[in-house]
Amino acid sequence: MKSLKKLELSEQALTQIFYGIDAQVKKNLSRVLIAFRNNRVGPHHFASVSGYGHDDLGRQVLDQSFASIVDAEAAIVRVQFVSGTHAIACALFGVLRPGDELLAVAGAPYDTLEEVLGLRGKGQGSLKEFGVAYRELPLAETGTVDWNALASAIRPKTRLVLIQRSCGYSWRSSLSIADIRHIVQLVKQQNSETVCFVDNCYGEFVEDCEPTAVGADLIAGSLIKNPGGTIVPTGGYIAGRADLVEAAACRLTAPGIGSSGGATLDQNRLLFQGLFLAPQMVGEALKGNYLIAQTFDRLGYEVSPKPDAPQRDVIQAIQLGSAEKLIAFCQAVQQCSPVGAYISPVPAGMPGYESELVMAGGTFVDGSTSELSADGPLRPPYIVYCQGGTHWTHVAIAMEAAIEAIGAA
Repeated sequence: MKSLKKLELSEQALTQIFYGIDAQVKKNLSRVLIAFRNNRVGPHHFASVSGYGHDDLGRQVLDQSFASIVDAEAAIVRVQFVSGTHAIACALFGVLRPGDELLAVAGAPYDTLEEVLGLRGKGQGSLKEFGVAYRELPLAETGTVDWNALASAIRPKTRLVLIQRSCGYSWRSSLSIADIRHIVQLVKQQNSETVCFVDNCYGEFVEDCEPTAVGADLIAGSLIKNPGGTIVPTGGYIAGRADLVEAAACRLTAPGIGSSGGATLDQNRLLFQGLFLAPQMVGEALKGNYLIAQTFDRLGYEVSPKPDAPQRDVIQAIQLGSAEKLIAFCQAVQQCSPVGAYISPVPAGMPGYESELVMAGGTFVDGSTSELSADGPLRPPYIVYCQGGTHWTHVAIAMEAAIEAIGAA
C-alpha cells in the first residue's frame, strides 16, 4: 500500500505540469487546423482510388497538409510503409550512393537499423553491401552528443548525417529541437551539402515545431506512433526538401513512379483524422511519462528522463535491474490492456533485433506505440521502455498493477 500511495502523491504533484502540456497541445493542434484550412481539406478528400493510386486527390492534399504542419517543402504519407524503419531505410537508400559515407552523430542507432546499415547480417542488400561507409560518433561521458567531436567530424565523403531524435534502446536523453538545430548548424558550417536526416520516431508533436523547421533536410517516422493519433492502421511518412523526398519515394515505389503511385485503399479519412487527433494523444502520453517518472523515482528506481527533466519524446525508461522484474512489469501492463489482457508476455526473438525482447502491447492497432505499451531487451541493466498512452488515467491504472508486481527497488 505504501508503494501505491507514492503513485497518488505523484498524481497530485503533476497538476501544473499537466496544465503546461495542455497548453502545448493547443499550439500543436492549431498547426494542424491551419494546415487543413489552408489546404481546403473537405469530405471529398476521404475518398480514394485503387490500383496504381494515380490521381488520388485525398493523398495529394494529405501530403501537402503534412508538409505544411512540419514546415517542409514536400511530404509523402503512405500506408505502403510497413514501419518507421522502412520509411527511414527508404530515405537512406534514396539519398546515399556507393562511395558515400553516413555519419551517426548521437551514438549507436536503434537496433532495427543495424541490419539496414550492415552492422549485423549479410546478403540482404544493406547499405554496406552497396558500398556506403558507416561511421558513428560515440556519446560524450555525460551521455549527450559530443559537441566538440561533431564540430570537426564532417569529411568530404560524408553525404548524410543521421540524427536519431529518440533514445531508442539506450540510456541517454532524447534530443530536443534545440539540440537538433545545433547539430544542423555545426554540420552545415563544415559542409552545406551534407544532408541532415532526422529519425523523428516518437518525437512528433512533443514540442511546438519539428526538425524540418530548424534546418533538417529530411525527417521520417511511423504512423502507428505519434502522427497517427492511435487510429491509423499502418504506414509512415517522409518529409523535407522536395528533391530528397522524391528520391526516397522512388525507393518506396520505383524510379519513374516515385510519389505519384500508391493507392491509399480507403484509408484517407483515418489518415486525416489521426493527424488531427495526434497532438492530443501525444499530450496524454507525455502526462503518462511524467507520472511514471515521478512514481518510480519515488520507489527508488533510476528513470530517464528524470522527474524534473523535460520530456522530449513519448518514451519513459525505468532501470529495473533484473530480467524477472522486466518480465513482471510487462506482464502487469499487458493485464491492464484493452486488447489481449489474458495474454502473458514472455521473452522472444523479433525480426530486426539482436536481443530477445519482452513486450506488452494490448493495442487496437498491432504494434502501435502511440497506445500504451512497454517493452525492453533482455540484457543488463534490464530497462523497460514505456511508450504512448491514449489517456494518462490508463497509464495510472497500468502502473498500479506494475507496482504491485515488482514493488520498490
